[in-house]
Amino acid sequence: MNVVTFVYEGDGDRADVVISAELGITRSNAAKLIEDGNAKKGEAQLKKNTKIEKGAVITVSMPDAVPLDVAAENIPLEIIYEDSDLLVVNKPKGMVVHPAPGNYNGTLVNALMYHCGDSLSGINGVMRPGILHRIDKNTSGLLMVAKNDVSHNFLAEQIKEHSFTRVYHAVVYGTPKNQEGYIEAPIDRHPVKRKQMAIVAGGREAKTYYKVLSSNNGFSHIELKLFTGRTHQIRVHMAHIGHAVAGDEVYGPKKVITKLGGQCLHAKKLGFVHPATKEYMEFDSKLPDYFENFLKANELE
Repeated sequence: MNVVTFVYEGDGDRADVVISAELGITRSNAAKLIEDGNAKKGEAQLKKNTKIEKGAVITVSMPDAVPLDVAAENIPLEIIYEDSDLLVVNKPKGMVVHPAPGNYNGTLVNALMYHCGDSLSGINGVMRPGILHRIDKNTSGLLMVAKNDVSHNFLAEQIKEHSFTRVYHAVVYGTPKNQEGYIEAPIDRHPVKRKQMAIVAGGREAKTYYKVLSSNNGFSHIELKLFTGRTHQIRVHMAHIGHAVAGDEVYGPKKVITKLGGQCLHAKKLGFVHPATKEYMEFDSKLPDYFENFLKANELE
C-alpha cells in the first residue's frame, strides 16, 4: 500500500476532481479510491462529491498494483536512455500512451510490458505501470518511465514541484504579437464539453513560456517550456492567445490541416535529477520527419 499526502492548493473542488488532478489518475479511478475508503481529509473519510477547502490535508492510500491484464506486445521502441531505475523513450505520433476502454492494444504500455517485463513501477495502477507523465496520442516526443516505486516517487515529486524540464517545439497559426513571453491562464475541464480542457476562472494554475523561432506563410515555429503540466496545456494556451497549434482537431480552427495527422507538437527536451545518482540529466530528441517536412514546405527553417 502506497500512501500519498498532500495539501490542496485550490478552493472548493470536489474530492474526486482534486485527487484525480493531484495523482494524475482518471476521475473514475479517483472516485473508486474514495468509495473504497482509501481517501481522507484529516481524519475524516471522504465522499467523492465532498467539496475540499484550500489548505486541507488529503491522504490517499493507493492499493498495491494487481497483475496487469494487458498483453505485452513486441512493438519497436526508440529508447533514448535506460538504466535499472528509469528509461526515456521517444514516442511516435499516433501512439497512445496507456490502455483505455476500446483501446487495449498497440499502446506504449503494451510495448513497455514486453521490453521491461516486471520492471515497472506499479504506483499508477494496472493500466499505467511506470507512467509518470504523458503526452497526447498525436503529440510526439520524449517520455520518462519509472522502473520501481522509489524512482517513481522521487521523479513525481520533481514534476509536482515544477523542477522537471520539459521543452516542446510546435508550429502554430499566425505570428504572436510578442516574439517571446509567458502565458499564465488557469486550466480546467470545459464546463460543457467535458472531454476538452479550457481556460476557466478558478481552474488550476498553468504557466507556459514561448519563443518564436521563425515565421512564414501564415505559420510560426515556436519553442515552448512548461512550468506546469496541465492536460492539453500547450494546445489550450496557444489557442487562448489566438495561435492554435497547426493540425489541432480540437482547439484549432474548423478547417483542419489533415496531412499532419493531428497537432504539430513535439516534446523535444526532458531534464530531471536522477533518483539514484542525484545528478541532473537532460535529453534532446531531433524533430520527427512529419515536423521537419512541414517546416520545409512552409520555409520555416
